Amino acid sequence: MTTGPSVSSAPQPPPGPSLPDAVAAGPVVLDGGLSNQLESAGHDLSDALWSARLLADRPEAVVDAHLAYFAAGASVAITASYQATYEGFARHGISAARTTELLALSVESGREAIRRAGAQGVARPLWVAASTGPYGAMLADGSEYRGRYGLGVAELERFHRPRLEALAAAGPDVLALETVPDTDEARALLRAVRGLGVPAWLSYSVSGGRTRAGQPLEEAFALAAGSEEVFAVGVNCCAPEDADAAVALAARITGKPVVVYPNSGERWDAERRRWRGPGTFAAGRVAGWVRDGARLVGGCCRVGPEDIAALASQVGEKPENGWSEAF
Repeated sequence: MTTGPSVSSAPQPPPGPSLPDAVAAGPVVLDGGLSNQLESAGHDLSDALWSARLLADRPEAVVDAHLAYFAAGASVAITASYQATYEGFARHGISAARTTELLALSVESGREAIRRAGAQGVARPLWVAASTGPYGAMLADGSEYRGRYGLGVAELERFHRPRLEALAAAGPDVLALETVPDTDEARALLRAVRGLGVPAWLSYSVSGGRTRAGQPLEEAFALAAGSEEVFAVGVNCCAPEDADAAVALAARITGKPVVVYPNSGERWDAERRRWRGPGTFAAGRVAGWVRDGARLVGGCCRVGPEDIAALASQVGEKPENGWSEAF
């Protein structure tokens, strides 16, 4: 059996402020696309488990990918658990007990990257966000870009709760409820995260002013406005242009800090399983995002360490009298 990084099995939060407290003081830089960083290192992610497969086969590769983003200037590692589900692993002959171990390993890998970054001289606070992808990610057929799976809110809650419990037990700083394509799944996730004792952000995958399933973003963002567990709301895995428009809306509707980490701007062809078209991600967009309420800023698919380094340089250091002077 492949073992994971040599880290303590007990949750070991780093010293310093909590991530919700940090974003209350100013913007924090997220990492970029984990999958493209793993692929650039020569790892094949073509099967249905995507980057989650490496938790079982090559966990050290996951640590290295997180470390590359910390070195580039990111302060938050989003774990390799996006596509890690009990149902998905079971289809590949992996038991429920082993799946629980792998979910915990995704968090431990982020912690190990933090330890190594500190040993390499990174002195700023670093955090781990445990990724929970949508139901459609488990299907591995592009459904996360459509939503409307034919399942009710209660069914989706039953799907999400067990792995959220496993991830929360592993001691991440926050949960990343990410790439959510519709409001039914958002309702399910908001129910499933209750009582876990770990703060969460909720981010939708959007197209234009609507969720991928076609609901207005005003309705989608409003669902999280009253959630005590959710400390930030926003968008990810979308075109940068769509992110531009969504940030101010999320801030206005929810009154919460906004999380924003779009794709490169290329389009995902689910049938051929490849990206097409030109990229439009630009670090210069971050000033507008922060001005409109973003406090967690980064990139998603096809956004690499060089892009995050450029974005981090735009965020810079907090000015003496607050972020408003810079943005």
